[in-house]
This record gives sequence, C-alpha cells and structure tokens, in this order.
Amino acid sequence: MSWQPEADDIAQRRAWSREHGDADVLARYKANGWKTVRERIDLLADPDSFQEIGQLAGAATYDGDRVVGVTPSGFKMGLADIDGRPVVVGGDDFSVRGGSSAGHRPKGGHNGFSGDLAFEYRIPLVNLYHGAGGSVAGVRSRGYALYPGSNSSRHFAELLGHVPVVSAVMGTSAGGPAGRAVLSHFSVMVRGTSQLFASGPPVVKRALNVDISKEDLGGAKVAVDKAGTIDNAVDSEEECLATIRRFLSYMPQNVWELPPRVETDDPKNRREEALLSIVPRNRRMPYDMKKLLKLVVDRDSFFEIQPTFGRSVIAGLARLDGYVVGIIANTPMFNGGAIDGAAARKQTRMIDLCDTFHIPIVFMVDAPGFAIGPDAEQAGALREGMRCMQARMQATVPIISVVVRRCFGFGGMVTRDNLGLDFKVAWPSAQIGSLPLEGGVLAAYRREIESADDPQAKQREIEQELLHKSSPFSMAEAFAIEDLIDPRETRPYLCRFIRAMQSRLRVDLGPKGRIGPRV
Repeated sequence: MSWQPEADDIAQRRAWSREHGDADVLARYKANGWKTVRERIDLLADPDSFQEIGQLAGAATYDGDRVVGVTPSGFKMGLADIDGRPVVVGGDDFSVRGGSSAGHRPKGGHNGFSGDLAFEYRIPLVNLYHGAGGSVAGVRSRGYALYPGSNSSRHFAELLGHVPVVSAVMGTSAGGPAGRAVLSHFSVMVRGTSQLFASGPPVVKRALNVDISKEDLGGAKVAVDKAGTIDNAVDSEEECLATIRRFLSYMPQNVWELPPRVETDDPKNRREEALLSIVPRNRRMPYDMKKLLKLVVDRDSFFEIQPTFGRSVIAGLARLDGYVVGIIANTPMFNGGAIDGAAARKQTRMIDLCDTFHIPIVFMVDAPGFAIGPDAEQAGALREGMRCMQARMQATVPIISVVVRRCFGFGGMVTRDNLGLDFKVAWPSAQIGSLPLEGGVLAAYRREIESADDPQAKQREIEQELLHKSSPFSMAEAFAIEDLIDPRETRPYLCRFIRAMQSRLRVDLGPKGRIGPRV
C-alpha cells in the first residue's frame, strides 16, 4: 500500500497555491501592470533555482474530510540562487488578501521565517514588498487584538549586522511592509507602479481630512527624490530585479566573508589623459565628478546609490582591479558641493554599509564644508553632519582620501581617517584648510587689512602669501599629506593600495560593534 493519495493531495494543494487565489482578483491585479510574485522571483533568481518553503500554507476549505480548495498564504518565499550564490527570497502576493498573511508563524520579511532562515544560514535576504500590512479583520477571526510586534522575530534588527538585506517595492506598500522595505541595506522601487507610505490615502483622509493620491503621497518622487526613504528608482519591474542582482554582486554572503573579486580586462595601470585637465584652474567653475570617477574605477563598475537624493554627494559601489570599494565623492555641480542634511545622511548610510561588509572606502574630496544659512540650520544640517562624523569615526575599514580640489572645515574632516591610517593623497589642484582663503583671510586679518593704505591690495597680498604656504606641494614637503600625485596616476595608485589592504580586511571579518547611539 502506497501513499499515492496523500502525494496527490500535496500536488493538488501546490497547484491551488500557484493560482494565486481568486481568478477575477488576479485578472484585476495583472491589469495594473504588475507581475505575480512568482514571476518576479523567476526574473530575479537563476533559472530553476527557486525552492519554495511553506507552499501549502493557507486557508483550506473542506467538504467533510476532503479538501476542496485552499486560499494560499499572502507571502511566497524560499531559497534561490543569484549568480550561483544561495539567497533567501520572498515577496507579498497582493492578489491574495492584499498580501496579508495569517498563520501560526509569520512566513516573510525580516520578522518571519525567511528572515530567520537568512540569519541562521548566513546568506542574503531579498524581500519583494507589495502589501497592505496589518488588517483589522484579524481581530474578528481571532476574537482579540494583538499587541503591535507580537509576531516579530528576535532577529529583526540583528539581521542587518550579519547579512545583506535588500528590499524592492514592487507595488503599493503600506504599514509593516513599507517599514520593513526601509529597514534594509539597499532598496529600490518602480516609478509609476509602486508607492510607499506608513498609511494610505483612505487613512490620511480619515485622520487628516486630506485628499491625496497614492502617487503624490508615496510615489518615487516623494520616497526616493525628496525623502530618501527608498534608495533608487527604476522604470520597470525587470530593471528593478536586475538592479537587485547587480547590488548583490558587490556584497559578500555575510560579514564573515569578503565581497567577491572579479577578473577584469581593464588594466590596473591605466592612465587617463583626461584627468589632467578635468578640474578647471578657475576655482569657481564646476566639473563632472561622475565622469572623473568613471575614468578611475574599473570600466562599467560604478553602481550609484541614491543618485537623486542629497545630490552634492555621490555615493556608490565600484571595483578597482576587480576588488569592491565604496566611493564617496563631493560634486560641485550641486549646491556648490556643500554638504547639506540630505547629503550628510546619504554619506552616513554609505559609510555604515561599507563598514558593515568590510568594503574599503575611497573618498574623492571636493568639500567646501557643510551647508550654511537659515535653510540649512532649520533642516538640521549640522546634526546630520555630526552623525556623519560619528559614523566615519566608528568605521574600522581602511579609508583612502583623495583630495581633488577643496577640503575645508567639517566637510573635509568627515573624509579623513584620523583614527586609522589617516592616508591622504592630493592632486595639484587641491586646496586644503580650516576655511577657504577668500573668507578666512578677511576674518583672521581684518584689523591689518582695514588699517592698510589700500585694503583690497593688502587682502590680495595676504591671500597670495597663504595660498603659497597652503599649497599641496608645501603640505607634501612637510608630510602633512602622504602623497601628491599626477591626476593620471590615480587609478594605478589606488589599485596598488586596495590590493595591499586585502590582508587587513581578511583578519577583521565578523560583525561590527557600534559605540553609543547616533547623535
């Protein structure tokens, strides 16, 4: 006697699960341009690599002892491979009760089985969010209310210190799914078809009597460009899932491993002539820092994070001679390069990401300082700047600072590894000091200037004297900077030292401690 009837029962329940619930609901769901969660997982994962877990979870309907139907769980998850590396992947099935799930144990997100699996197996976690969060309907079925967070895993936050956590907002996400999407190392959403908010328009209308659309409340222009709640926005679900794959290619499996090195045919000794003239001699003229970066790092390796938020700072991941590095660069094309509150938040986040996963940081410095003025003060730019300073001082990964042009005040100080090796390299275009000479001379020598027969000539005389004494050549002579290099040497120079620091990175593997709260 075999167990064929039970095997047939399992197969039937799996078939019901793949139907994603009610056919009419699924049709309306597809009409919005959304893919099903299984279609998303198939696009994300290597072919035939997804091993679903908990596929039979759901609400079964019986005719006597015979099951006649199952409404599947609103979350699908399991193991998959991405570029041959195992990950845990899961996503909300919005076509089933708006992605809400009921059961003895939560299946998905940071606070469910999938998060626990990633934590215990020490492999990355990818969440595809498209859910409405909690529902008051559960109170009726249970007969009582749950205290918020009753189903949360004890690994909810600890997970972020151990493995890469990546989130995609694939549709309308509110409440718990929205919060968990933010609680990740990298997040991405789809313009036009995905939105993110704590509560949706009906709740906003009821609570605040404000009529607002989903897109105006939490579309990409709000969540990515203005708030920086989500890191990147893309134009399609296919691009969203490809972006996740690319981000993970820079990440280790966990904090006990180094990021994978890839072989490259880009010569490590490549010298780009364009670097010699990319910085104008006129110190007030901007230039294209992104172009500069692409001339230095391995070709086509720069992956920018938060490109539309805090735009005076450029942050991202790249490779030098195949090794993964974090890039933080100031750009004079936005806000004159001054670091406002948004840019400081972005820089803090990038420092923490690199430090957590043992990725060395290269600062490409052109920092006039923190943003000043009433708007900057009211926006808390100074506090965000000090949080950035704290993150940099707590980071223990190797850091190299390349001063391309300006390096002044706190803006320059947050790029300096003065608690580590304090490795500072400059281009001949570098201008370094506590304050820019133009404003600093007048403040420091006001009495001498005002008492001169020709105050303007006296000010220019003092500025020229200090300009000579503060030149990068004088600093190099005094070993106040460790090297002064021809801009064309930047790539070979960095490649040499990134390779040398791998021994240090290998002996420092493991979770990073954090001292005290962020200020």
